[in-house]
Parts: sequence; C-alpha cells; structure tokens
Amino acid sequence: MSPESRVHLSRSAPAAYKALAAFSTTVGSLAASSAIEPRLSEIVQIHTSQINGCAFCVRVHVDRAVKIGLGADVIAQIPVWRESGVFTDRERAGLELAEAYARIHDGGVSDELYDRVGGILSEDEYVALSWILVAINAFNRVAIAGRYAVPPREDLQGEDRDAAAGSAW
Repeated sequence: MSPESRVHLSRSAPAAYKALAAFSTTVGSLAASSAIEPRLSEIVQIHTSQINGCAFCVRVHVDRAVKIGLGADVIAQIPVWRESGVFTDRERAGLELAEAYARIHDGGVSDELYDRVGGILSEDEYVALSWILVAINAFNRVAIAGRYAVPPREDLQGEDRDAAAGSAW
C-alpha cells in the first residue's frame, strides 16, 4: 500500500487534529512560562522524532531549530549526545528524558532518571518538558501511522509547507 492510499488522519478528521494542535499550542505556552528555552524544546523534539522514526517531524523540528539559530553541528550531534560536548546539562537532562518518553514501554521514567533530571530542572520545567514530550510523541504517531510524506523541499505543498514553516500548529 502506498502512502497516497492511506488515510491522512489530519485531513480525514480535522477537528481532532485541530484539538491536537490546540493542545500543542497550550504546551508551548506552558513551556514558555516555565523557562523552557526554544533551543531545548526543539532539541528534545528532534531527538524524540528520530527515536520514533518520524521523518516528517524530524524535518519540521530541524527547520524550526535552524530558524532559532541552531547550527548544523548541534543538530548533527543530537543522536550522539552522550559522546558530544555541545549540550548543556539542561539539554542532556532533556535528551535523556526524551529517550524515556519515546521508549515509555521500557519501564517509563525510572526513579534514578527522575531524581537526576529533578536535580537539574525545576518542577515547573520538568512538567513543561514532559508535556512537550507527550505532544511530540502524539504528533509522531499521527505522522508515522499515516506515512506522511517527506518530499524534496522544492515539492512541499499546502499542509506540509505550513508545518515546515511552523504555522500548522
């Protein structure tokens, strides 16, 4: 079955997708009011999308990361963050938490991880970052289940162009 013959969830149930987008907007406001930096937010969303295998969301969040000033070196280091020196302690905590949320089926957030992250992030920051991770995992599942296409950039149209520009949610 080709991606074109699959049901496109956001087009087939726009009210549900709009609710997910509104949820994401609420999460973004929570993150901003909790001092979660846009750089941290984009790094964890890229990493979550990489782990989940969501090419569509990787592209969207790499584009957003570039817009806020992340360079190719930082973006390229995300999958190997443990061996890299380009991330702050906050970003490392976020990346580790992103892995736990993406692999929630492997035991969730362990007490050790919770304590480690809690020693770096405030409770409000932990809560906001957790909601960011819940939201990106939801978007990953929508895009992966629907096999959302990742065409060459010159072929981006409509909703795909809006998502890449950050105006879809």
